[in-house]
Amino acid sequence: MVKKFTSKIKAAVFAAVVAATAIFGPAISSQAVTSVPYKWDNVVIGGGGGFMPGIVFNETEKDLIYARADIGGAYRWDPSTETWIPLLDHFQMDEYSYYGVESIATDPVDPNRVYIVAGMYTNDWLPNMGAILRSTDRGETWEKTILPFKMGGNMPGRSMGERLAIDPNDNRILYLGTRCGNGLWRSTDYGVTWSKVESFPNPGTYIYDPNFDYTKDIIGVVWVVFDKSSSTPGNPTKTIYVGVADKNESIYRSTDGGVTWKAVPGQPKGLLPHHGVLASNGMLYITYGDTCGPYDGNGKGQVWKFNTRTGEWIDITPIPYSSSDNRFCFAGLAVDRQNPDIIMVTSMNAWWPDEYIFRSTDGGATWKNIWEWGMYPERILHYEIDISAAPWLDWGTEKQLPEINPKLGWMIGDIEIDPFNSDRMMYVTGATIYGCDNLTDWDRGGKVKIEVKATGIEECAVLDLVSPPEGAPLVSAVGDLVGFVHDDLKVGPKKMHVPSYSSGTGIDYAELVPNFMALVAKADLYDVKKISFSYDGGRNWFQPPNEAPNSVGGGSVAVAADAKSVIWTPENASPAVTTDNGNSWKVCTNLGMGAVVASDRVNGKKFYAFYNGKFYISTDGGLTFTDTKAPQLPKSVNKIKAVPGKEGHVWLAAREGGLWRSTDGGYTFEKLSNVDTAHVVGFGKAAPGQDYMAIYITGKIDNVLGFFRSDDAGKTWVRINDDEHGYGAVDTAITGDPRVYGRVYIATNGRGIVYGEPASDEPVPTPPQVDKGLVGDLNGDNRINSTDLTLMKRYILKSIEDLPVEDDLWAADINGDGKINSTDYTYLKKYLLQAIPELPKK
Repeated sequence: MVKKFTSKIKAAVFAAVVAATAIFGPAISSQAVTSVPYKWDNVVIGGGGGFMPGIVFNETEKDLIYARADIGGAYRWDPSTETWIPLLDHFQMDEYSYYGVESIATDPVDPNRVYIVAGMYTNDWLPNMGAILRSTDRGETWEKTILPFKMGGNMPGRSMGERLAIDPNDNRILYLGTRCGNGLWRSTDYGVTWSKVESFPNPGTYIYDPNFDYTKDIIGVVWVVFDKSSSTPGNPTKTIYVGVADKNESIYRSTDGGVTWKAVPGQPKGLLPHHGVLASNGMLYITYGDTCGPYDGNGKGQVWKFNTRTGEWIDITPIPYSSSDNRFCFAGLAVDRQNPDIIMVTSMNAWWPDEYIFRSTDGGATWKNIWEWGMYPERILHYEIDISAAPWLDWGTEKQLPEINPKLGWMIGDIEIDPFNSDRMMYVTGATIYGCDNLTDWDRGGKVKIEVKATGIEECAVLDLVSPPEGAPLVSAVGDLVGFVHDDLKVGPKKMHVPSYSSGTGIDYAELVPNFMALVAKADLYDVKKISFSYDGGRNWFQPPNEAPNSVGGGSVAVAADAKSVIWTPENASPAVTTDNGNSWKVCTNLGMGAVVASDRVNGKKFYAFYNGKFYISTDGGLTFTDTKAPQLPKSVNKIKAVPGKEGHVWLAAREGGLWRSTDGGYTFEKLSNVDTAHVVGFGKAAPGQDYMAIYITGKIDNVLGFFRSDDAGKTWVRINDDEHGYGAVDTAITGDPRVYGRVYIATNGRGIVYGEPASDEPVPTPPQVDKGLVGDLNGDNRINSTDLTLMKRYILKSIEDLPVEDDLWAADINGDGKINSTDYTYLKKYLLQAIPELPKK
């Protein structure tokens, strides 16, 4: 499938207040940089890996379903494969904001039409205004209308909705609820032009928290619902309901096609309306909460139905508002189109012992929760849950009853019942989409079979990547999910690195001892050490007894080529070095908070750093750093990377400051004149006939944004992506594969990990497995005898600094604890005396 952004220029005259409207296409590509064909795909993490605030079913065509992500774009369901297809991958770094999808509307009259409200933040840190994306081919191609205000696909209240709605009688007409006091807007030409509905009286007053920049904006107008029965096909719908984030008057109605508006009398007050659904029997169901979500959601909530024919409001809250058990917002809301008395509602962050999913088959008169209390702490579950499509969803931990893993989720801001199939249900969580295909079994006393319904969605924010020369081809550090060992790029990993962490922020390995890795992270628990080490390529981790001074975690990490020292640069503190795997730390001299540090990939004593506009080198394993006095440096640097196999070869990615290289350890640098912008830089296997590793960057060359590769140390470049594969924010990490020429891995902020390979029918060669030799064979003669015992003793006593074999740790760490000490000597001696039949580490 090819998704293309078409370019048209239209002039229009607008009535009243007019939206700034233009139709844009991709930038014209310069021919100065050559492009080579690549095939692109996601490294499968599986399960989505992030919050999907909304799911939208088309009401007139079966199996036409869309899902929206807060930072990862939008998807369409493919019923033939039961996977989701990404629709917005063509947007590049300069339009990253459009991966924040505030709302989706699928046309009930012409199902080929679909609309997206795009815009990630209303704050100042992204310049882009919001946009309406319009498609007449289900998202294969798009046109764009720029709005005169911002939207907030990743802002508080993003699971409320839907803010965008299409008139089911006259599909030329669309309504849009906005943020920041901008009110209600309308289009009468299929979303091409927009004008403000000046008669709408309330733009919303609720602000989540006025004390912080991220939360200080008005949540606004949050949903629009049409009463189709109030008009006839081809004529504008007369009766329209609108929900507003306002705790005084929140539900408004127009009975004259949007000309005039009034608050609906008798409505509940003191809460915010999360969702509104008008059933075929005239009942308007509404879920309420005292906050907007999606992170908090605690407090109080209610569920009401409004009889639009009689004007009666009826409280149908599953747990009475006065009860102490009513301690969360009611957010998700679904009505079965086959039976308007069947409704489902969800809790927003009940947390303990799990979330609540309520179902009523009598219009809310009675309710059943998907679980109920048994003999405490036991619970009776009316569901089974299958996470085989994303095994990491158990978070690698065991819960104490009454909690269990995996949980039903959290941040359940939306739930939907298929309008054509009463057995199919889907709901969103903070990490995935869950669903079932036997929902009505619940009504007959059976169990609902919940499973992951997010195959094809990759929404992780990836913060760092390494591709070592042996072991798994890729190891990641991931926001919210810590990170993974990726043994198979097409199969999701079974577990994350360290379950006690909340986010992995940096990872590195020892170039000459690649099974040794260090991971730095954030953690919610104070007593958790936020750095871990691995001696088996990331499969198992251990935390040291101490952390870097003054650290609260996060940041980046650099590992010496020989694994003998590690430098951690926490996000809030100066870099610190350990030479004993975290037992003790020393602040690196002459560096401060914000320094960018990297290790030489040949010489274990050398590290490099950029700090306050100066370049520094350490030649004593990171203990002290010295200013190299390198002239004419960029003002700031995003990433430093040293070249494997080339001591002293250092590259700087300085964003708009360009790409810089040094071949003398950072004493002199050259800025590459053929690179305009370099966000990140990485290295992979050299091209055939070349002795310098292939170089990869994301950035701009000849004024073209993209991903680029150089096979000749930066002399020439080729573009390796095209205008259909931009993936938004791609400025955190990039690495080539040292075992497969041409393969590159790129971290994205919202589209997971993407990787590219030269387009070819030839299969990718399988990297050869490295024979490490026998454990206990310290001199490499393929035998274990007294000579090896003598070498072990001399090594432990420091009579020798190195063993004859290539990998000291593999051969001499007999018990596999990551150390070479007297315990290993004892095991080896017992084995030679035949006191034990085999060594602990085979």
